[in-house]
Amino acid sequence: MRKKMTMLTALIITTLSFVSHAQTLSRLSGKVEDARQSAVASATISLLSAKDSALVKMTASSREGAYQFENIAVGQYLIRINAVGYATAYSRAFELKPDGTTLVELIQLQTASKELKAVTVTGRKPLIEQRIDRTIVNVEAAATNVGASALEVLEKSPGISVDKDGNISLKGKEGVQVYVDGRPSYLSGSDLADLLRNMNANQLETIEIMTNPPAKYDAAGNSGVINIRTKKNKQMGYNGSVSLGYGQGYYPKLNESANFNYRKNKVNVFANVGYSLRKNFNDLDIQRKFIEAGSKDVVSLFDQQSRMKDRNESFNGKIGLDYSPSKKTTLGFVVSGFNPPMRFSNASTVNIADPNNNPVSVTRATTNNDRSWKNFSTNLNFRHQLDTSGAELTADLDYLTYRSLNDQNLINSYFTPAGLPILPSDTLLGDLPQDINIYTLKVDYVKPLKKGARLEAGVKTGYVRTDNNAIYDSLLNNTRIRDIGRSNHFIYKENINALYVNYSRPLGKKFSGQFGLRLENTNAYGDQLTTGESFERNYTQLFPTAFVQYTANEKNTFGLNYGRRINRPDYEDLNPFIMFLDKYTFEQGNPNLKPQFSHNVELSHTFKGFLTTTLNYTKTTDIITGVLEQKINTNETVVRQANIADQRQYGISVSAGFPVTKWWTTNVYGNLYNNQFKGIINNDYVELEQTTAMFNISNQYKFAKTWGAELSGFYRTRGIDGVFNIGGFGAMNLGISKQIMKGKGSFRVSVRDVFYSQRIKGESRYSTIDATFQQVRDSRVVSANFTWRFSKGKAGSVKRRSGGASDEQSRVNAGTDN
Repeated sequence: MRKKMTMLTALIITTLSFVSHAQTLSRLSGKVEDARQSAVASATISLLSAKDSALVKMTASSREGAYQFENIAVGQYLIRINAVGYATAYSRAFELKPDGTTLVELIQLQTASKELKAVTVTGRKPLIEQRIDRTIVNVEAAATNVGASALEVLEKSPGISVDKDGNISLKGKEGVQVYVDGRPSYLSGSDLADLLRNMNANQLETIEIMTNPPAKYDAAGNSGVINIRTKKNKQMGYNGSVSLGYGQGYYPKLNESANFNYRKNKVNVFANVGYSLRKNFNDLDIQRKFIEAGSKDVVSLFDQQSRMKDRNESFNGKIGLDYSPSKKTTLGFVVSGFNPPMRFSNASTVNIADPNNNPVSVTRATTNNDRSWKNFSTNLNFRHQLDTSGAELTADLDYLTYRSLNDQNLINSYFTPAGLPILPSDTLLGDLPQDINIYTLKVDYVKPLKKGARLEAGVKTGYVRTDNNAIYDSLLNNTRIRDIGRSNHFIYKENINALYVNYSRPLGKKFSGQFGLRLENTNAYGDQLTTGESFERNYTQLFPTAFVQYTANEKNTFGLNYGRRINRPDYEDLNPFIMFLDKYTFEQGNPNLKPQFSHNVELSHTFKGFLTTTLNYTKTTDIITGVLEQKINTNETVVRQANIADQRQYGISVSAGFPVTKWWTTNVYGNLYNNQFKGIINNDYVELEQTTAMFNISNQYKFAKTWGAELSGFYRTRGIDGVFNIGGFGAMNLGISKQIMKGKGSFRVSVRDVFYSQRIKGESRYSTIDATFQQVRDSRVVSANFTWRFSKGKAGSVKRRSGGASDEQSRVNAGTDN
């Protein structure tokens, strides 16, 4: 441990020494409008060097036409603006000085033509953008994202890792909240992974990664928030796109989508539909030692080979309307839904031996699951501009419902090592319906103040009701008999009420700050109808956040932020019903779970606007993670969520993005962190610790005017995921793209995991647990995708509402597409 501390300290000192010659950065802001003095939204804003017109950074204008660049070195610049339906415009050259924020002159765009047919903006966004409170990944900037799923895009994003079960970690910390268009996904665990696997990357615009979200966001999420933003069009007239894709791993993968938008006068109508089909395999081998608690003697040896296959289809759709009775007011609604039928099968062979590794018996088990989630969600929204200063009031009312049907059958056959039957086969049948209803109401107020200050405040209330009825039957002599010991009916109700206030402003010429406070009141009730047991919990907590930025000199900017977070148990984890992988391995919920709390601190430094170094420290209490419990008399292993321990993490990350040449741009990310768990597991004191390094690199190439390519990859060294110590793994990706049909279409080909290196190994050793595993998935895939874009009209400025539901959706379990 001392050597690891010394190495980490040396790395920190070296990094800080490297950036000590830095100079302070400044920021600039401006606004773009048309000749009628109406704001132009979604214009591509390019910051150019006045000396040689080289591209420095890119961004997009907001619905008010505003844009902002942060962490820019002082110097001479000019602004270039591209927007659909308008002629390219430039600002006059200006000087950015180290005195806070520079306001760029108002830029007015002139209409290119009355009717615009299939015009494509050629501005190219960078793959990675760094902002004061988040990292932004522009999905289409990477050619290898073609044909990928949202989960695969996340897997290679900076600081994000995905474990063998699809659970997402951010900078080595579990408890990530995943949002879609500002709304929580309401999913968790394997079902969140299924949602993201079935979400087509072609439908995504950006991924926002926030390790310490502002107070406006729900306090849920130990390690932060990942917000996936889907593509939206805001042109006058009509526009849309159609995308067709095919991927081939060991099994085929299809992805198809279409979206359409029409806006005229005060009305904006939009819709999109999608379909995907993904077949996969998952080979999982597990070796376990069953150890007696008192003597610590090995009682038996367990060797399992599981060969799993799944077939996931996803049908999804969304339709919405925005109506603006005046320039200051917008009313809207969005209705969406999905239906993803899934089929899962597993064939397992379990060899059981005595402590001397002499074979005792063989069990062959087959498991089949037919599962279907049906979702319907609706959002009503309202936005009103209160005055000319930009004060605004918004409101969202959301209703979501999930209906799940899950039919499971498990057949076990028992043999001697020589292959002779020793016991009659048994069959377990499961009928596992689940209903979830979610209601949320959210109101937000924003008020720009004098001297660059800004005040935000809001209120939210949410109600969730889940109904899980696990019905298990045994099949004996072709007669179905209710298995009372495994069946359970569980109802859970939860109400969360929240208030928040957020204030930001410049603090002199070199400092700026953002401070927030969120109050959340939680009322939860759980009732096991089968056993008559119930629980009730009520608590109120405060969650402060703070961001301070200091511009030291012309090249160096420092930032310090702090936030307190909560991670409530997922709805499924509270449910005590049993889910079987096979006869010997199953998961079970825990209604006694408590929420976990964390304190997160980050100190960051940015050098010349391209190199960012961050030191972080996190302390988490009552951490929720999966714990293995073994029954030596039956050779069974139960995976159960529990508040097992406290976690401490410290680390350092470095990210840099810069053009190597005019045709080659690179983005590099590295993260070194140390995780430590301490707690009581299975009545034994356990302490686990590991230092881990993560690396991401992405190279973007542009050839001529219509060709592009990508070479990217990631690698993670050995690290701790809960009570598992996972070995190192990574992948390399290749891709190439071509603009065709005069810019109306694009064709992309990619290969993910070129060397088939995304193979995962690990072990879990503590108390009486001694288990190792090896996993291979269908991760090497060759994909091809064609996209056709069409449009007729000019740029508009209406922003579609994304809803106000925030923490609740990320805690539902559904394998779906949105």
